[in-house]
Amino acid sequence: MRCVIARYPFDLTKAGVLESMKGVTPEPVTGESVTVGRRRYPVKQVGQVITRQDRRDFTSGEVVRAMTRLGFTCHPHPEAEPPAPALSPLEAASELLGGPLGQAGPATPVGPAGPGA
Repeated sequence: MRCVIARYPFDLTKAGVLESMKGVTPEPVTGESVTVGRRRYPVKQVGQVITRQDRRDFTSGEVVRAMTRLGFTCHPHPEAEPPAPALSPLEAASELLGGPLGQAGPATPVGPAGPGA
């Protein structure tokens, strides 16, 4: 099948990609990835091997599109943990003082102190 990656046409086949990736050790996956055989490779690594181009010359989207059309399973960017919510100024001050927020001391009466006050 003809695929265009980095403005260059390539005639790729599923068997050809499998053969090209045989013996290639997968790098750690930090972004989008593709399963080739029983291994999961970063998309940019697969693109570099099958096109023999520098990884900066093509986008991961181009390789994902080509690999999907060839029948490979592509995986999106792994979900990153959401950042911890920033503390409000009151919460930050409470942490600095060493006490949990919302913990109050003894209740202080509001209003008149009693009969005849």
